[in-house]
Amino acid sequence: MSKSKIALGSDFGGEEEKNSNLKKKLQIGVKKRVENCKIRSNKGDLLHMHYTARYLSDLLDIIINLNVNVLFSMQGTLEDGTEFDSSYGRNQPLTFTLGSGQVIKGWDQGLLAMCEGEKRKLVIPSELGYGESGAPPKIPGGATLIFEVELVKIERRDEL
Repeated sequence: MSKSKIALGSDFGGEEEKNSNLKKKLQIGVKKRVENCKIRSNKGDLLHMHYTARYLSDLLDIIINLNVNVLFSMQGTLEDGTEFDSSYGRNQPLTFTLGSGQVIKGWDQGLLAMCEGEKRKLVIPSELGYGESGAPPKIPGGATLIFEVELVKIERRDEL
């Protein structure tokens, strides 16, 4: 099976300008799809999410490989390559209401229309994360965030 590669963004200017545009856009990659998905997450739903979080100090290139699943191919420099947070180590999913501002904007946007059991990789620009101030001491200002997320359970707002 052949894979098509496309660069995200419509600007075909210099490399620096392309990288700058990529840093400003939310990137969503589906790592695991769910067959026969009955319900998808909507604003107002209570979500139970597992996640692992990292940040990039320098995003050089993001390319999406189009195939059956959408996968990210990334090149970047991690400050130290370690996680700054993960729900897996606590064995407790994070629970929040989607679209209510309880989490960063990149999550409110990037977790829409997910199915229970689905896994995604989100690359979140600073503007949709913690901004220029960051979240000291773990997250520096202006950081691009990378989250690997898994939707464990959806509770519909009308079921709450």
